[in-house]
Formats: sequence, C-alpha cells, structure tokens
Amino acid sequence: MDLLERDVAMRQLGAALENAARGEGRAVLISGEAGIGKTALVERFVRDRHAAVRVLWGTCDALFTPRPLGPVFDMAAQAHDSLSTLLTDTPDRAVLFASLLAELQRRPVVAVFEDVHWADEATLDLLRFLGRRVSRTSALLVLTYRDDELGTSHPLRTVLGDLASSYATLRVPLLPLSEDAVRALVGDDPRDAAALRHQTGGNPFFITEVLATTGVGLPLTVRDAVLGRVARLSSAAQATLEAAAIVGARIDPWLLATMIPDSAEAADECLASGILTAAQADRLAFRHELARQAVLESIPPVRRAQLHALVLDALRMSTRGAPDLAQLAHHAEGADNREAILAYAPAAARQASAAGAHRSAATLFELALRVADGLPTADHAALLEAHARECTWTDQRAGAIASRQRAADLWREANNPVKQGENLASLALALVGTDRWAEAKHLSRAAVQMLEQLPPGQPLAQAYRNLAWFHRHDHDLATAISLAERAIPLAECAGAVHVAAMAYDTLGGAWLFLDYERGRRYLGRCLEIAREAGLDGRVVSVYASLGSASCALHRFAEAERHLDQGLALTEASDLDIVRVYMLGWQAIVHLHQGRWATAEAMASEVVRRTDVSDHNRVAGLVALGRLRARQGRADGQAVLDEALTLAIRSDAFQHVGPVRAARAEAAWLAGDAKRTLAEADAAYEAAVQKEHGWLAGELAFWRWRAGAVEAPPDWIAEPFALQISGAWRASAEAWRRLGCPYERARALADGDAAAQGEALAIFDRLGAQPAAADLRRTMRAQGIRQLPRGPRPATRGNRFGLTTRQLDILQLLAEGLSNAEIAARLSIAPKTAEHHVAAVLAKLDVPSRQAAVRLARSENLLAER
Repeated sequence: MDLLERDVAMRQLGAALENAARGEGRAVLISGEAGIGKTALVERFVRDRHAAVRVLWGTCDALFTPRPLGPVFDMAAQAHDSLSTLLTDTPDRAVLFASLLAELQRRPVVAVFEDVHWADEATLDLLRFLGRRVSRTSALLVLTYRDDELGTSHPLRTVLGDLASSYATLRVPLLPLSEDAVRALVGDDPRDAAALRHQTGGNPFFITEVLATTGVGLPLTVRDAVLGRVARLSSAAQATLEAAAIVGARIDPWLLATMIPDSAEAADECLASGILTAAQADRLAFRHELARQAVLESIPPVRRAQLHALVLDALRMSTRGAPDLAQLAHHAEGADNREAILAYAPAAARQASAAGAHRSAATLFELALRVADGLPTADHAALLEAHARECTWTDQRAGAIASRQRAADLWREANNPVKQGENLASLALALVGTDRWAEAKHLSRAAVQMLEQLPPGQPLAQAYRNLAWFHRHDHDLATAISLAERAIPLAECAGAVHVAAMAYDTLGGAWLFLDYERGRRYLGRCLEIAREAGLDGRVVSVYASLGSASCALHRFAEAERHLDQGLALTEASDLDIVRVYMLGWQAIVHLHQGRWATAEAMASEVVRRTDVSDHNRVAGLVALGRLRARQGRADGQAVLDEALTLAIRSDAFQHVGPVRAARAEAAWLAGDAKRTLAEADAAYEAAVQKEHGWLAGELAFWRWRAGAVEAPPDWIAEPFALQISGAWRASAEAWRRLGCPYERARALADGDAAAQGEALAIFDRLGAQPAAADLRRTMRAQGIRQLPRGPRPATRGNRFGLTTRQLDILQLLAEGLSNAEIAARLSIAPKTAEHHVAAVLAKLDVPSRQAAVRLARSENLLAER
C-alpha cells in the first residue's frame, strides 16, 4: 500500500542521506504514536535505496527487561565483520562504541535503531555517543520512537535533549492522516471516510486494520480488528502466531520451528494474511507491534506460560552462539520457572552492569529477588546487596534502601554482625537524598560502633569511610580526615580496593579545603586505584569531587576542567547519579564566569529531572535560582524555596550554606535588607565555626550590606574582605583575576563615577537588570546624568530578556530552519548558530525548538518582527 502524506518526511530523509554521503552525517529522529507508520516509512526509504547504500538495522524489544545493546547485536549479525567479535559476554564499552563509530565512518551507511523508547541504558548511552559525533561520519543515524509514551522522567528524554541541540539532528514527527488520505485508503469500500478518521484518529495502522476486516460495522478497537483477522486463520497458523507473539518483535524461523514442529506452512499463511511480514536478517515480524500485543493479550495465562517455557527450552538447547541471558530471564519469568529465573536473571544482571546498563541490571536483580525466598541466607543477601548497588548508581533510592534494610535483617537473623554492620553502613548512604538524613547519620555511627567491637576488616573500613563522607559533606573536615585515614589501612590490608579508593576519594575531597595540592595528591591516588581495578564509577566520582570542591573554592578554571572530564566519562555509562550532580556544579561555574545562557541550560536540565535524589538536585537549584534572581525574574524565588526545603531536609552544610547565600543575594536584589540579614544569619555562625573561608566571606558580605556592624574574621576570602573594608578597587581586581564579571561589577559599583560606569556596562551586558537598575538610581542620586542607555528596546520589550539577535534566531526557528540553515542565513558558523539556539531555549526555559516557537507565538514575540 502506498504511503500517504509522507512525501515531506521522505524528502527530509533523502536530503539527510545526501549530506551523509558527503561525509556530513546526520541523525534523524522519527517520532509518532504507535501505529503512525514510523517503521513503514523507514522500510520504504531503505528499500528504495538498498542497492546504493549499506543498511544496518537494530531493534529495541519490548521485553520485561530490555536486552543490553540489543540493536547492536542485530547489526553485528548483518555486518559480518570484526564488530561481531567484540560482542562477548562482557563487552568493553569503549572499544565497542569506537568500533561501531568506525563502522559508520568507513562508507555511507544507514543505521536504523527502531523503537528506542524501549532501549536499555547501554543503548541510550551509545546513541548519545554516536549522536554527538555523527556529523563527522558518512552515516545516516535513524531513530524511531513513540513520543506519546515518553513521560517526564523517561530516560530517552535526556538523549533526545542532547541530540536536539546539534545542527546535525533532524526531527521528523509523523502526524495522523487527513480525511482526504483516509478517503484514498477507503477507495471503493462502502465505509464512511470521515467517520473512520474520527474513530481511528487518523492512525494509519488502525485504519488499515479496520479496512482489512470483512465483518459488518466498524470494530471499536484495534484489538478487535487484529483478532478478527487472526480468527480467519487456520488453527495451525493461530498457534504459530501465538508462539511468534511470545518470542518477541523479531522472530527467528528456527525458533518457531523448534516450538511448533512443521510451522513453516503455517508461517507462510501468517505472511500471506499480512499479519506477519519478512523482516531484516531473514527474520519474521508482526506488521505492527500493536498486532503482536493484541495477539499476546488474547492468549490464556496457562497457555502463555507454556509457550514461554517452550521458548526457554529452545533457547537453552540452541547451539547458535552465546545465549542472550536477558532474553532467557524474560522467558523464565513468563514461564514462572523459579529455577531458571535464579539461574539467568542474576547472570544477565551482572552482564548488564558490566555493559553500563545499571537500570537493566537493577531490574534483573529485582526479578531474581521476587523468587529468592527460601534461598540460603548468604545467596539471598548477596542478591539484595547487588540490587542495592545497581539502584545506588541509578539513584533509585527506594530500591536501594529496601534491599539494604532487608539484607541487614537477614544477616542479623543469621547472627552475623559483621555483614549486618556492613549493610547498615551502606544503608546510611542510601538514605542520603531522602528526608531521612538524620537517621542516615545515626545509622552510620551505629554501624561504626557495632563493627568496632568485632575483629577489624573490610566492613569496618567501609563503615569508617561512610561516616567520613557524612562529616565531609557537613564540612567537619578534621573528623572526616581522621575517619578516612583509619579506613585506608584496614581496606588495603583486607585487599578491598574499592573501599580503599572510596576512602582516598573522601580524604582528598576534605583536604582540598585545607591544602588544595595535598587533596589533589590523595585524589590522584584514588584515580590510580580505580583505573587499575576498572572502577569506572569511582573514576567519575573523583572528577566530581575535584570539580565541586574547586567550584566552592572559586577555582573556576580548574573546576570547569575537572567537571568536563567527569561529564565526558558519563557519556558512555549509565551514571546519572554522578552526571546530574556534576551538571549542577558546572552550571554554578558558568554562572560565576558570566556564561549565563549556558548556566541556565545546564541548571534547567538538572531541575527538570524528577528522578534523582535531593542531594543531586541542590546545586542545580542554587545555580538556577541565583541566576534568575540576578536577571530579576520572579520565578527565581520558587526555585530557591525548593532548594531551601531540600537543604534543610539534608541538614548538610554543603547544601545549607550555598542555599542561604543565594537566598541572601536574592533578598538584597529584591530590596529587602531585613530578609537579606535573616538569610545570611541563618548560616553565618556555622560557616565561621567550620572556617569555610568562601561561604563565611559571602555571608559576611551580605550581612554587611544589610547593616550588620560586627567585623568578620580576618581569614574570610580576600575579595569579600577587601570590599567590606572599603577597598573596592582591589576587590574588583581580585574578582577579575578569578574570571567573575558580575562580582567584579558589584565591587566596581562601590567606586567612583568611572568605576560605576564600567560596572553598569557589565551589568547590562550580562542582563543583570536589578543590579543595573539599582546602580542607575544611585548614580542619578549622585548627580550623574549621562548614563549608558542600557539594553536595547527589543530586549526590554519581552519579559524573557531576549536580545535582537536572539529574536532573529527565534524568528528563523519559527520558519523551521535547522542550525545549518540559520548559520547560512545569518552568515555565521554552524557552531555559533547552535550556541544561539541553546541560549534562546535556555532563556525561554523550554526543552525544544517546537516548544520555543509555541511560546513565542503565545507571547507575541514573532508578531512584532
């Protein structure tokens, strides 16, 4: 059947392929609801060009737990080259990713990743990795997904956000068919086209399924349409169709033959009916996933379990390469085979973890735990501990807490205080980022006290390190250092390299605030241990420690470098727990260095994430709230209110101090000196007691601004001390050396007329409206009349502070231009256009170009152009 109303999409794909053939690869995101025709479009496009270009096709399956890197295994089977040899039980991700990238660079190729809304974390990491580099390949990277199944916390959203900012990415949303198109499909059929479109919503699959039925009247659901066609098949074909539905989205004929002897003729009947089609790599597939789901749901539960058991047995006996452990676990669950679940789910989980798919690993361990009752205590507890570790890496706090608590209980019942104490110590860390911070610290101390009564070893080392972590984040540095130093020899003596690495991380992070170079040496030792032991998460954690501490110490160039290194490492791994934390601190770095649009984009990404813990959100909230306060946006206060709620809940000075400082500044910019003093006072004494030079300095500065008369300690950070003492010129110079334009302007504003004029220019350039307005009032009160004119009318005329160039960019977005087309229209580099677009999205606080255009129209930002 012809593809109706898909000509524009087909031309877009063709143009993207032409770019790829010239060595300017493209990523095409094809989206739409189930049944809209995504696969049909790509299959037609590929079929028309199959002779001219190589095609690799991989599918993400709707299994109970997705196959880690499942599409890559599909592609390897088609590639017949070195790529297939890399897919061992525990593939090296870096080598695998680089190998696939090289495959895309070798010669023109269309790489199709189908149904990526079902992708596992490792596949999503791969797509992010390839998408950021596709412009330097000869590849057309095609991703299809159901956009109506993406909730706000769906992991694919992060990948789409990363890809959307690149000029090499093209979005192709598929819309429902019009009434004219439905009329063309109806043809001579007596059914009314308008009524059919109304009842099906213009969904091509719904329409064609309904038209394929011969019964009288219109079926109310697609399920009825599919099952109506199935009912006309022979009993053998129906049995084969049921078996195919159990197997999955792509069906190997040999597997069907094993399950249903003499199924070839029945499969031919299914193909002739159009319910099954021939797919890539000589496999079969349902013409649409909805058809498979309809058949699957029609199978009685007992029969469904029997079929899963048949698939399981067939896969177990197969000699066709290494078994897919995740697939075996899926069918073991469907067959309700406890023995097989316990055999395959943990093994598949460990394989997924090694591939970096920690969410899939957590799900597989959870599957094993559902049937773990009755196992020996050691085996059951080991599953719980493994599940907790995977949940911790993916910030699934509830799962980590439940498993650690249950493991501790099991070891207590088994009268094993060492393992009980070890799990209580880990439980304490799992409680971080919840509203149980006080309980977490109490548990951590209790674990140390329990384990100190027993022979020393790894558990006590880990308990010391975990308690040191709490003290470090509360800026009790001496205690943190003492505990970490006690942990290291115990861990090294026990051969527990991961615990030793954690202790060196904590020790170095604490020393950074006292002796920066000494702290760097300890963190360097942690890196050595982690890299030698293959502890990728700990390597990233070191960069997070260096980056966040350097930022807190206003060593912004070093902070940016370390955070960039850490964030780059998370591109090829499922380490959201660290990535989101680092993004928040990187946003603070950009804020201080005057790159406000970039800061807002990063902070907004953190704040939009609702699937991460409080601990990992606070820095992003501080960055975004402080930025919006400096811009004079009323919505900044709500962000800082949320930050305060989370900081108070954590009761950790690392959170409370920066939040109070940001709120003191926001209050001052709002003209409320009384509230400024109250916010600063709320954390000042603690900052002084902990001798945190930078936070004590900033809080002292806001107290001074608000009228406090007592002198601060002489050890507070130099720029604040200088300005408080009246040495505004020296303070401004100190801020200049640190690369902080806003803070430099704030110091200059205390100076003479020339300095104030320079400060005003900086405030205007940054878009710091409250500070600029306040300085203009001060200068006028001093009799200065010739003031810089401030932002242009075009900038003042919209509440988002968009510049004239940004309004131009918004207009071009409304015309549907890509980054490359915007660059050509404005005679600028594509990368510059990409930055302009990112800045516009950040100022509008929207996740996509389409959302920006919708908001612009609602705000009449385009009507004025």
